[in-house]
Formats: sequence, C-alpha cells, structure tokens
Amino acid sequence: MSRDYSFAQSFMWMSFATVGLMVASQMGAFSALTANALSPLWFSSQAEEERSQLVVDLGDRQVYLYTDGNLQAGYDIAVGQAGWETPAGKFTILNMQLNPAWQHPFTGDVIQTGADNPLGSRWIGFWTDGTHQIGFHGTNQTDLIGQAVSHGCIRMRNGDIQALYDRVAIGTTVVVQP
Repeated sequence: MSRDYSFAQSFMWMSFATVGLMVASQMGAFSALTANALSPLWFSSQAEEERSQLVVDLGDRQVYLYTDGNLQAGYDIAVGQAGWETPAGKFTILNMQLNPAWQHPFTGDVIQTGADNPLGSRWIGFWTDGTHQIGFHGTNQTDLIGQAVSHGCIRMRNGDIQALYDRVAIGTTVVVQP
C-alpha cells in the first residue's frame, strides 16, 4: 500500500511541476533561459520582430525605428516618384536579403551585387503583388536621398540600411504614412 501511495504522490508532484512550468513559460519566466539554451540568433530575431516597428513618414522622407514604443533611430530616405508612389498602409517585413542582385523591372537585366547595383548591400521587402516587390534598400546614388525618385521602394544610405537590417526581422510591422 505504501508503494501505491508513493507512486500517487510522485505523480501528483510531477503534475504540479508540469503545470508550474507551463504557467511560468506562458508568463515569459524562461525567455532568457530559452534564448541561451536554444538558438540565440533565432530568439533575438523573434524578440526584435515582436518588439520593433518601422514607421515611414513619406512627407518628411524619414523612417523611424521604434522598440517597445520608444524611438530608437530615424533615417533619411528617398521615396517613390509621381506615378510610382510608395504605398501607404500597414505591412509586415516579408523577406530580407544581404547583397541582393537587382533585376531591372522593364528590361529584365540582372545586376549582381557590387558598386553598380542600385539596391546597395541590403534588401528588406514589405510589399509584393506576386511579381514586383517594394522594400527598403541601400543605394549607389546617395545624392538622391530626400527626394521622390524611386519606383516605389524606400532608398537609404548603405550605412543606414545596414544598421536597420540588424535591428528588424521578418514579420516586423511597417507602417507607411502619407
């Protein structure tokens, strides 16, 4: 009989422990432990994605990075020209790429990464119609920052897009205001 009691008692304590771990997990008590024990890079990207938001002000030609509602950085940008306006609305980052190749939207010519590539060193895409994409990218024409010159994309200085790229993740919210 004592054997049954000790099995029942052990089962009860394991049940309490399991429930306690589940509750603690839901409350975020193990986020640091999980981040270190699993994949720090994956967790970091997920955390940034959940906490960060980009706000693009087309009129002021600025993009602002907020984390937990606090302004972290602001960057000068170039935006879409008349007839190719950058779309306003709420989006999420769909894809990100280091050293992207660029395909000319009309001729189909591909320009590989390098000094002649108009995308610069980073791509952060947030809109697509299935064929064309719009996103943030660097530029090899920094003198055009602050102007409405693109085909809808948001151009940034290469140093700025590199800094931004490291602080956002796929799924980060992008709000584009007129």
